[in-house]
Amino acid sequence: MERRNEKRGRGEKVLLFDRKVRPEKVPTEKSAPAQSEKVRGEGEETARGEARSRGEEKAGGAERTGGEERVRAALAPCSAMSPAGPAQPRPHVLRALRALLAVFLAPWGLWAVEDEDCTWQVVLNKFETVGQSGASDRFFRQEPLDTVEKVFRTLVDAPIDPEEVSGLRSGEREGPVPRALGPGRSPNLFLQKYLGFPYYLKVNYSCEGQLFHLAPRYFVNAPSRPLWYTVDQAPVLILGGIPNEKSILLTDTSFKDFSLIELNIDSCWVGSIYCPQADFAATIYDTISTESTLFIRQNQLVYYSTGTYTTLHEGDHGSGSWVRVLANECIKKLCPVEFHSNGSEYVMALTTGKHEGYVHFGTITDGRVSFKMLPVSLSVCEGIQVSNCSIIWSVFLKGEKLLLLVESMVTATRNLYQVVSYNLVTDSLSILYKIPEFIPDARGLEFLMMLRTESFTTSPMVPKGMSYDPYNNLLYIWGNFLLQSYDYENFIYLADFPKESSIKYLVNSFQGELAIVTETEEIWYILEGSYRVYKLIPSDGWEVHVSLQAMRQSNSYAANETMVTIFYEQDKLYQLVYLISRQEARLVKRLVPVVQLLNYQQVNSHYLLEQQGGHQTLTFTNLCPFTVMRLWDLPDPQSYTRQERYRALPPRVLEASGFHSERSLAVYQGLVYYLLWLHSKYDKPYADPVHDPTWRWWKNKKQDQDYYFYLASNWRSAGGVHIDMASYEKIYNVKAEYQLPERIFLDKGTKYSFSLFLTARGSALKTDSTIGASFQLESQLDLGVLLADPGCIEAAVKQEILINRNSVLFKVTLSDKRICFDQGISGHNLMKTSMLVKVVGSAGHCFQNTHLGPRLQGNLVVPVLIGCPPGKRLAFDITYTLEYNHLQNKHYFDCVEVDPEMPCFLFRDIFYPFFLIQDLVTGDSGSFQGSYVLKVVGGGPSLDAIREYSEEEIYRFNSPLDNTDSLIWTTKNTTTTEDLAFNILSHQSSGIEWLCLPNSPCHDTVPRSIFAPEFFFKVLVSNRGVDKSTYCDYQLIFLLHIHGLPLSSKRALFLLLVSSIIFLGLVALYIIACLLWPLVVKACNILRWKITNIVASESYYTYASSSSRGFSLSSKASSKASSKRSERDKAEPGQTLAKRSLT
Repeated sequence: MERRNEKRGRGEKVLLFDRKVRPEKVPTEKSAPAQSEKVRGEGEETARGEARSRGEEKAGGAERTGGEERVRAALAPCSAMSPAGPAQPRPHVLRALRALLAVFLAPWGLWAVEDEDCTWQVVLNKFETVGQSGASDRFFRQEPLDTVEKVFRTLVDAPIDPEEVSGLRSGEREGPVPRALGPGRSPNLFLQKYLGFPYYLKVNYSCEGQLFHLAPRYFVNAPSRPLWYTVDQAPVLILGGIPNEKSILLTDTSFKDFSLIELNIDSCWVGSIYCPQADFAATIYDTISTESTLFIRQNQLVYYSTGTYTTLHEGDHGSGSWVRVLANECIKKLCPVEFHSNGSEYVMALTTGKHEGYVHFGTITDGRVSFKMLPVSLSVCEGIQVSNCSIIWSVFLKGEKLLLLVESMVTATRNLYQVVSYNLVTDSLSILYKIPEFIPDARGLEFLMMLRTESFTTSPMVPKGMSYDPYNNLLYIWGNFLLQSYDYENFIYLADFPKESSIKYLVNSFQGELAIVTETEEIWYILEGSYRVYKLIPSDGWEVHVSLQAMRQSNSYAANETMVTIFYEQDKLYQLVYLISRQEARLVKRLVPVVQLLNYQQVNSHYLLEQQGGHQTLTFTNLCPFTVMRLWDLPDPQSYTRQERYRALPPRVLEASGFHSERSLAVYQGLVYYLLWLHSKYDKPYADPVHDPTWRWWKNKKQDQDYYFYLASNWRSAGGVHIDMASYEKIYNVKAEYQLPERIFLDKGTKYSFSLFLTARGSALKTDSTIGASFQLESQLDLGVLLADPGCIEAAVKQEILINRNSVLFKVTLSDKRICFDQGISGHNLMKTSMLVKVVGSAGHCFQNTHLGPRLQGNLVVPVLIGCPPGKRLAFDITYTLEYNHLQNKHYFDCVEVDPEMPCFLFRDIFYPFFLIQDLVTGDSGSFQGSYVLKVVGGGPSLDAIREYSEEEIYRFNSPLDNTDSLIWTTKNTTTTEDLAFNILSHQSSGIEWLCLPNSPCHDTVPRSIFAPEFFFKVLVSNRGVDKSTYCDYQLIFLLHIHGLPLSSKRALFLLLVSSIIFLGLVALYIIACLLWPLVVKACNILRWKITNIVASESYYTYASSSSRGFSLSSKASSKASSKRSERDKAEPGQTLAKRSLT
């Protein structure tokens, strides 16, 4: 097998999931312009992508072009099974932020960026669902392109803050990278799923096995099975039920493509006298997908596999293989829990044999799986006082309760079925409802209230399971009947479902719709607010629909087909069917057109033939009570849907062709990735002036925006691309689209209101003959509002009759009653409830044709989440704090070494802290007006020396009840918590006075330089239990830099003594110097005089000696000259006489 870490060329890409790695050349031609959103050279990839989405495959063929992927693995023996290692706790990131949207407008390629210092996957993908409402896509086919430095090195004049860019380190930017495989190892299955900002999940499920072709024996005549998973959490879906095969279908795209994998499980037979098993089969019966773990049941054995999340976990702690759990138990069924709560997910295993009457309640937290057998004290049989019983089904209710469907044997031919409630907190059991032995006689009614006074048929009631919706609190008990209840004690019998049929499983949309699958593979449909049960498949409407599809030659329908499963996706019902047509077998995901089928059935059943003259006229009856239905006065959705949106436009390409290049695409995806990172890391305790994550990106270069535009206008931008600052921003002004949001969040006392406009059918107004009588509607348009939890939320409806428009306007206001929820972290542990707005008589009868297809009208279901909405945070308002402190203290002294990110405060000044509530979704930012508790939970004289305080130390350093002289601070505010342990502060508090008493850690801080001591306090601010204005449990931890701390008395006295001694010594030295100075001066003068005299005398003697010597020499010279002159004078007379004689 080829190694996956081998070097590959720039134009190659790696196809994962294959038997071996196949490098394949990628076209390197330039891309098409962004306006056309096409890229040259992508035709082959597009064709392959479309083939994958269709799941095309030749029946029994050796090659495949469909949604399967080839995976090969060795089978391990039973002894190889071992439990998974512990998983690291994941950081508490705001999950509800995954709803964040970004619009990618450029065509996609796929690139990766790697470097020795930091590994960054720049993923450029071709998304197929860009622009679709609520659509998501996944990243696939990664390939390395270049390093971060090389990609952005040329952008020297780009408006990017280098410090912010360099903040992305290894691990923080890690993307999906193929793992190198050692010799003899089998490849693992790598799955990637993009679930919205800021979560990009790389899932490594070790589903080792060998792929099989989609042989007809795997699906033909095989019964359909339910698809169980944690709603909005599970990144992959698995489906078993393949006859006599240890195989599952696995997908991370909701069966747009898939993999058929044989699992590497031991299949050990543990049947015994206490574990009855009629037969043995290799079939995987039950499958459940959660966010981090997959569960399967084969016979009485249960296995799980934990995936690898590089985003959620700090390390790779996947199980690596299938782990057997509950090894000593006989498990007859797995029951799913569709929603997570309290930071965990759940699964339930029903036992048989020696532990009959118990439930194994499984908890999955951060990838760790644990099971607990319930009840703790007594079995269910003992709790309800029967000798022999069996648990058929179990559902998990909100409020820490289980509902158990229990079968107890009364006689050999008579069984009794009961609904039993189990409280997980008190470990108590109670019988809620006893199911009648026989099916009631409805006598032509659509529904029947079960009051124990009704008559019954001779058909026995045989319950098989239960279904629960936490939003509307609806509980269904199903079998060869259908019972419905809102309080689990009073039930309604839905008579439209025939007692001759038997339900196999239910599929809930959790949006007010429910699909039913019977043992004969019929599909039925229920709409919340109506007691009618509609048969969809087979039906007259279905025959019409199939005929129309045959006329269109649709390849999603065939004469020979087998349904595999049905499921809801984005409020639409889908079928997964196995088709065989024209010697070709395919597994196809197709939409079940529920609205069209209901419309076809209404047209076929409500028409009238009237004789008019010599011919008959066909007249259709419209049962809808209104002709027009519109939503008005909808508020801006972001404050209720909590969806954060960004605008991210592609950079401008500075080339004459206008084509995007590889570099421009890499830069664009890099910028989007930076935007993701800035968003996910925007958790600074000190509030920025603008709480838009992109603000920190441009803040240092905003003033040069015109300069960058000038360069781009003259085609002088470095790198050949121009990045416009205004093209990357957070969007706060999203407007409503004339439809109710998918779900809304309500904080304490929050209201949501809208108007419903209805135009009545026909002439609707009449008036009494009495003068002055008010107009009334002939066809009464009544509006009903059904609340799932009327004790927690309330609704008000006001009606206004518009006579001139033959219409009625209803004003609906939904508000929280402020009593049903405690405080919680933003976006966590929210209470689920719902509101149903129903026009009386419209359920299943009113349709509207839109550009997105037909849809039902008259029933509006709004899921409501009560609690602290996602996207709200508490931040330290440093800007206003500085201004107010300067105003109150009349001065402000910062530290000598100024830190703009953490300004200092003077110890002797009163400290007035202020905080902001930042709404990251709507952009609103206002001062926090609630109450809070402030505690110093850590500190140190320097940033490196900060330590965390213990609970005892926190109490001593912050509590006004402390009597150990350990207080760090105090306040004049007298409001305290209920136990008087801590002070309660608010926006109007009188401020904080720093004390640093002798036993406090900041007392007697040693100066680190010639300047006054300083201290860093780690401050915790929380409104938990003291603020009644919101459901949000705000908690903020930040560092506070205080300088100018006073010294202790001992150290001050010591320094005073040392300073005094030094000062007195200097004074004494000065006095002594002053007293001795005249003598010193005199001595110096005398010494100088003596030295001068010595120097002068020495100079005199030297001069005298030199003068005498010069005189003697001159005397000798003069004597010699005079002697010579005398001799000459003597000679001259003789010469003169000689001359005279001659003359």
